[in-house]
Amino acid sequence: MDKQADKAARLDFWRGRLERAEAAYAGELARMERRERQFRGDRNLSEAVPGDRTRSARHVRNLSAELIEAQVDASIPAPRVTARRREDEALARVVEDMLRNEMDRLPMEQINDLMERMVPVQGGAAFLVDWDSGARSHTALGEVSVMALHPRQLIPQDGVWDALERADYLFLKLSQTRESLRRRYGLEVDGGDPATVYDPETGVADSTSDEVLTQYVAYYRNAAGGVGRFSWAGDTVLEDAEDYQARQGDDSAWEELWTPILRPGRETVPGAHPVAGENGETVLEPTRIPCYRPGIYPVILQKNVSAYGRFLGESDLDKIADQQRTANRIESKIIDKLLKSGSYITLPDDAGIRVDTEDMKVIRPGSHQNKELIGVYDLQGNIQQDLVYLAQVYEEARQAIGITDSFQGRRDATATSGRAKEFAAAQAAGRMESKRVMKQAAYAALYEAIFRFRLAYAEEPRPVVSADLSGGTVYSSFNRYDFLERDAAGDWCWNDRFLFSCDASAPLAGHREALWQETRMNLQTGAFGDPGELDTLILFWTKMRGLHYPLAEDTLAYLKERRRRGETRSV
Repeated sequence: MDKQADKAARLDFWRGRLERAEAAYAGELARMERRERQFRGDRNLSEAVPGDRTRSARHVRNLSAELIEAQVDASIPAPRVTARRREDEALARVVEDMLRNEMDRLPMEQINDLMERMVPVQGGAAFLVDWDSGARSHTALGEVSVMALHPRQLIPQDGVWDALERADYLFLKLSQTRESLRRRYGLEVDGGDPATVYDPETGVADSTSDEVLTQYVAYYRNAAGGVGRFSWAGDTVLEDAEDYQARQGDDSAWEELWTPILRPGRETVPGAHPVAGENGETVLEPTRIPCYRPGIYPVILQKNVSAYGRFLGESDLDKIADQQRTANRIESKIIDKLLKSGSYITLPDDAGIRVDTEDMKVIRPGSHQNKELIGVYDLQGNIQQDLVYLAQVYEEARQAIGITDSFQGRRDATATSGRAKEFAAAQAAGRMESKRVMKQAAYAALYEAIFRFRLAYAEEPRPVVSADLSGGTVYSSFNRYDFLERDAAGDWCWNDRFLFSCDASAPLAGHREALWQETRMNLQTGAFGDPGELDTLILFWTKMRGLHYPLAEDTLAYLKERRRRGETRSV
């Protein structure tokens, strides 16, 4: 089979797999569009009883969006890296600091903001993390890239729902411009499926400009257990890599080092060394070390709340869909009653009335008997029951998700003291704990993936910035060769045996005002020592500098100068 025929056969093979996977996933994709419309405030009223006419809601109270927005958490879980061996603790600290730096470099605030809405609305969303070899600077070749994926862009293998790593393959649908595909792959794409956008009001998919196409990407497990990638747009195969995570330029599973790698405090990795050739002559041979491959799919799923048998987690909007539809109908009914209410006048057939903007209206009854027939009636629609039931529906929706007044920051009449309000908020937060655990699990997997891609492809030592115990800046570097070691047989291997999790104190660490107050309380209670001693105040202001308290640096410098002059007390 020639090369072109082989490409066509491979394209047909993966297209067939995608069609089967999409057919099996069609029901979930349809539910995604319904959820998007509900979140945006869909006005279509479905049939409530047989024979009920379908119409648009006159007024929508979007309690779905209100309850989703109440849960948005802007904090990004901080990484925590634990070494499995005592001798790797220093490396674990470097990895942890590197991950913090990466979170600052990447647009994680925007990504987290997207995820905070997509995840509860759809039940889940995903991170796409990979190595971007095109991101180059004067000192580095390539960087880790992270982007958020809407769940409709991710098509899983049919039958695999519990973990992506168990799937034999999965598909991504990405929107790309023709020019970006040409720059990346050096190929011109003829035709192709236009990328689609979805009208949140109708759910109908509209094609965008012909210059924006849908790129299909298939990730799969190869025969050796590695990860392959097949990509196409239209009828053009863009990439067919059986082991796409293999380092570029490597024809085998080995890297060849001709230059020694110096590692202060650790064994130097030798470069070229003399060996005896086939005819007894001395030749130079490079040191061979195994190529490191991440070995994981670059897609990390974040679930809202786990549900057995479902690829995505439970959607909050699915839980309150009935309440939203009922609220829409009641609101429309209230509007109808109010608009149809008003004042009505009765007149005899031969009477006349002048209708204009003047205060004094003129009525010509025609006779005394006709005057007795003139009357005014005020008709008021009773909406009291509607309002009571509307409040009941809203409360049902909040209870289904587990949101209270305290959680929303609203007045809670049941909590009469500050401690009671804290307790009520803590109870509400407890019901959200599962969602926080799922978020932290996803970020822990993201941190491990970033580390693995850095370990595989970051050729040059990358600078890392951290802070010491006194709040000062410490400069170090992440060098992939620091993780190279010899096994029991004396062969070189890569050390990636670290545990990745999230720091549980991250939400408090992100609340600087609370930390400032806590630190001041520690000073007042003597936790740092005698508050009157200069050394105690220097320790206190060192902590405050680390917490970015305004002008802490100036105060600390002033106190150190006083100590230099021999003073020991603050007064």
